[in-house]
Amino acid sequence: MIYRKTRLSLAWMAGLLLIAAGVSAEQSEDIGDHVVHYNTMSTMQLPTEVARAHDLQRSSSRALLNVAVLKKSDEGELPTPVTAEVTASAINLTGQRRNIRMREITEEDAIYYIGTFRIHDEETLDFTVRVTPAHSDQDPGEIRFRQQFFID
Repeated sequence: MIYRKTRLSLAWMAGLLLIAAGVSAEQSEDIGDHVVHYNTMSTMQLPTEVARAHDLQRSSSRALLNVAVLKKSDEGELPTPVTAEVTASAINLTGQRRNIRMREITEEDAIYYIGTFRIHDEETLDFTVRVTPAHSDQDPGEIRFRQQFFID
Protein backbone atom coordinates (compact mmCIF):
# COMPACT_ATOMS: atom_id res chain seq x y z
CA MET A 1 0.00 0.00 0.00
CA ILE A 2 2.78 2.45 0.92
CA TYR A 3 4.66 1.51 -2.27
CA ARG A 4 1.55 2.27 -4.33
CA LYS A 5 1.07 5.67 -2.65
CA THR A 6 4.74 6.52 -3.22
CA ARG A 7 4.46 5.66 -6.92
CA LEU A 8 1.26 7.71 -7.17
CA SER A 9 2.90 10.63 -5.41
CA LEU A 10 6.03 10.44 -7.56
CA ALA A 11 4.03 10.27 -10.76
CA TRP A 12 1.85 13.16 -9.68
CA MET A 13 4.75 15.45 -8.67
CA ALA A 14 6.63 14.63 -11.88
CA GLY A 15 3.43 15.42 -13.76
CA LEU A 16 3.26 18.81 -12.05
CA LEU A 17 6.66 19.72 -13.41
CA LEU A 18 5.77 18.51 -16.90
CA ILE A 19 2.48 20.41 -16.89
CA ALA A 20 4.25 23.55 -15.72
CA ALA A 21 6.87 23.18 -18.44
CA GLY A 22 4.27 22.69 -21.16
CA VAL A 23 1.69 25.25 -20.12
CA SER A 24 3.50 28.26 -18.80
CA ALA A 25 6.37 29.15 -21.07
CA GLU A 26 8.65 26.36 -19.86
CA GLN A 27 9.13 27.21 -16.20
CA SER A 28 12.74 26.15 -16.10
CA GLU A 29 16.08 27.88 -16.12
CA ASP A 30 19.60 26.78 -16.87
CA ILE A 31 22.15 27.39 -14.15
CA GLY A 32 25.50 26.18 -15.44
CA ASP A 33 25.54 22.40 -15.74
CA HIS A 34 22.04 22.11 -14.28
CA VAL A 35 18.43 22.87 -15.18
CA VAL A 36 16.01 23.98 -12.48
CA HIS A 37 12.30 23.27 -13.02
CA TYR A 38 9.80 25.08 -10.81
CA ASN A 39 6.12 25.78 -10.39
CA THR A 40 3.57 27.03 -7.87
CA MET A 41 -0.02 26.05 -7.26
CA SER A 42 -2.76 26.15 -4.68
CA THR A 43 -2.55 23.20 -2.29
CA MET A 44 -6.26 22.61 -3.00
CA GLN A 45 -5.15 21.26 -6.39
CA LEU A 46 -3.25 18.43 -4.70
CA PRO A 47 -5.04 15.10 -4.59
CA THR A 48 -5.88 14.20 -0.99
CA GLU A 49 -3.59 11.14 -1.06
CA VAL A 50 -0.59 13.19 -2.21
CA ALA A 51 -1.20 15.91 0.39
CA ARG A 52 -1.52 13.29 3.12
CA ALA A 53 1.62 11.42 1.98
CA HIS A 54 3.69 14.62 2.20
CA ASP A 55 1.99 16.10 5.27
CA LEU A 56 0.66 19.08 3.31
CA GLN A 57 -2.40 21.08 4.33
CA ARG A 58 -4.93 21.37 1.50
CA SER A 59 -6.35 24.89 1.64
CA SER A 60 -7.41 27.58 -0.81
CA SER A 61 -5.30 30.05 1.21
CA ARG A 62 -2.07 28.01 0.94
CA ALA A 63 0.17 27.43 -2.05
CA LEU A 64 3.00 25.07 -2.88
CA LEU A 65 6.37 25.85 -4.47
CA ASN A 66 7.85 22.79 -6.20
CA VAL A 67 11.50 22.80 -7.40
CA ALA A 68 13.54 20.07 -9.11
CA VAL A 69 17.24 20.29 -10.00
CA LEU A 70 18.53 18.17 -12.86
CA LYS A 71 22.13 17.70 -14.04
CA LYS A 72 22.39 18.13 -17.78
CA SER A 73 23.36 14.97 -19.66
CA ASP A 74 24.96 14.20 -22.97
CA GLU A 75 22.66 14.50 -25.96
CA GLY A 76 20.22 11.62 -26.15
CA GLU A 77 20.39 10.89 -22.43
CA LEU A 78 17.93 11.99 -19.78
CA PRO A 79 19.00 14.60 -17.22
CA THR A 80 19.75 13.24 -13.74
CA PRO A 81 18.02 14.49 -10.56
CA VAL A 82 20.51 15.84 -8.02
CA THR A 83 20.38 17.04 -4.45
CA ALA A 84 20.83 20.73 -3.84
CA GLU A 85 20.54 23.44 -1.26
CA VAL A 86 17.33 25.26 -2.15
CA THR A 87 16.14 28.42 -0.40
CA ALA A 88 13.13 30.47 -1.38
CA SER A 89 11.31 33.65 -0.47
CA ALA A 90 8.47 35.71 -1.86
CA ILE A 91 7.57 39.37 -1.57
CA ASN A 92 4.10 40.75 -2.28
CA LEU A 93 3.50 44.08 -4.01
CA THR A 94 3.28 45.92 -0.67
CA GLY A 95 6.75 44.68 0.29
CA GLN A 96 5.76 41.98 2.80
CA ARG A 97 8.32 39.17 2.70
CA ARG A 98 7.65 35.47 3.21
CA ASN A 99 10.50 33.03 3.73
CA ILE A 100 9.50 29.65 2.36
CA ARG A 101 10.93 26.67 4.20
CA MET A 102 11.86 24.10 1.56
CA ARG A 103 12.20 20.41 2.29
CA GLU A 104 13.69 17.66 0.21
CA ILE A 105 11.54 14.79 -1.05
CA THR A 106 13.30 11.72 -2.44
CA GLU A 107 11.23 9.03 -4.12
CA GLU A 108 12.78 6.27 -6.19
CA ASP A 109 14.69 8.15 -8.92
CA ALA A 110 13.19 11.58 -8.22
CA ILE A 111 14.44 14.38 -5.98
CA TYR A 112 12.47 17.57 -5.54
CA TYR A 113 11.97 20.34 -3.03
CA ILE A 114 8.66 21.63 -1.77
CA GLY A 115 7.57 24.45 0.48
CA THR A 116 4.19 25.91 1.36
CA PHE A 117 3.15 29.47 2.09
CA ARG A 118 0.04 31.58 2.72
CA ILE A 119 -1.72 33.34 -0.16
CA HIS A 120 -4.57 35.83 -0.53
CA ASP A 121 -7.03 36.23 -3.39
CA GLU A 122 -5.56 38.11 -6.38
CA GLU A 123 -2.21 38.42 -4.60
CA THR A 124 0.90 38.80 -6.74
CA LEU A 125 4.16 37.45 -5.35
CA ASP A 126 7.70 37.96 -6.60
CA PHE A 127 9.73 34.82 -5.88
CA THR A 128 13.46 34.41 -5.43
CA VAL A 129 14.74 30.84 -5.45
CA ARG A 130 18.44 30.18 -4.80
CA VAL A 131 19.84 26.82 -5.86
CA THR A 132 23.26 25.36 -5.06
CA PRO A 133 23.60 21.88 -6.60
CA ALA A 134 25.49 19.39 -4.41
CA HIS A 135 28.92 18.23 -5.54
CA SER A 136 29.25 21.13 -7.97
CA ASP A 137 31.87 23.84 -8.23
CA GLN A 138 29.47 26.30 -9.84
CA ASP A 139 28.17 29.37 -8.09
CA PRO A 140 24.62 29.27 -6.72
CA GLY A 141 21.94 30.01 -9.28
CA GLU A 142 19.15 32.48 -8.62
CA ILE A 143 15.74 32.29 -10.23
CA ARG A 144 13.23 35.11 -10.05
CA PHE A 145 9.64 34.92 -11.20
CA ARG A 146 6.25 36.49 -10.53
CA GLN A 147 3.00 34.63 -9.90
CA GLN A 148 -0.52 35.84 -9.19
CA PHE A 149 -2.84 33.65 -7.12
CA PHE A 150 -6.62 33.41 -7.14
CA ILE A 151 -8.70 31.79 -4.41
CA ASP A 152 -11.89 30.00 -5.44
